[in-house]
Amino acid sequence: MKNNKSNFQRPFLKWAGGKYRLLPRILEALPKGNKLIEPFVGSGVVFLNSDYERYLLTDINPDLINLFLDLKQGKSKFIDFCSNYFTDKNNQEKRYYQLRNHFNQLEAGWERSALFLYFNRHGYNGLCRYNRSGGFNVPFGRYKKPYFPAKEMEHFYIKAKKADFRCQPFLKTMSHSRKGNVVYCDPPYLPWSLTANFTSYAKQDFSLDEQRDLALEAFSLASRGVPVVVANHDTQFARMIYEKANQIESFPVRRFISCDGKGRKHAQELMAIYK
Repeated sequence: MKNNKSNFQRPFLKWAGGKYRLLPRILEALPKGNKLIEPFVGSGVVFLNSDYERYLLTDINPDLINLFLDLKQGKSKFIDFCSNYFTDKNNQEKRYYQLRNHFNQLEAGWERSALFLYFNRHGYNGLCRYNRSGGFNVPFGRYKKPYFPAKEMEHFYIKAKKADFRCQPFLKTMSHSRKGNVVYCDPPYLPWSLTANFTSYAKQDFSLDEQRDLALEAFSLASRGVPVVVANHDTQFARMIYEKANQIESFPVRRFISCDGKGRKHAQELMAIYK
C-alpha cells in the first residue's frame, strides 16, 4: 500500500468526513487481499489510493453511483460535458437555485450527474443533503471561482476499470464478500449527541440500529476469514457496538465541515479492526 502522502491522489468530489488526511492510517490498517469492498464509497478516496486487483464500490445514494458510472463509461466526453456547467454565469445565486430546481425534476442521466458534480463544487461547503421528499437542498456556496476537477476525474475513470459500482444497502454489499476480500466501512458517523445528528446524506437516515447491524456483520465476516475495518466517531456507543473488534485505534482528527475556520475543531475518531 502507498504510505507516502505526497503520492496520494485526491478525489474529484468534496465529501463530508472525507478520509484524505487519514489515508496513512487507513492504508496501514487494510490487509492484503484480491478485492476491496466498500459499502460506503463516498468520494472514493480509499479506492483511489489503495492497490487491489478488483473493487466493489457501493453506496445508498443513486446520484453518487450514477455519477461514477457515467464517468467510467463516458470518460473524457463526460468530463467535457460536465465542464460546461462551470461558468461565471452559473456561479450566481439565482442561477444556482434555478439549476437546483431543474435537477430535482430530472431522471438519471448525464445531465443529472453533471449537475450533481456542479452542486458539489458550487454548493455550501461541498455538502450532499436531501429533504424528506428526496429533493437536493444544499444552499449556494458563494465561491469566487469553483474548481473544475478535470485531472482528478481522468485519474478516477482510468482506475475505475478495476471497479464495479452499485447502488445498494450496506448489508447486501457486505454479503458479497468472500475469503480473500477486504472490507472497509466508512458509514455516516455516530452523532456526538442527539442534537448533533446529521443523517440526511441520502433520503434514508442511518439509524443506531443500522450502526449496530454493521458492527455485528463485521464480526460475522471476520469469523469467516474476511477482515473488516470500520471508521466512526469515538463515542461510548461506538465502544459498545465494536467491543468484539480485535483492535480499536483512537486518534484526534480535525474536522473541516464548518465554513468558519474557527469552528473546525479536533474530534476523536476510531478505527475498529476485525480480523
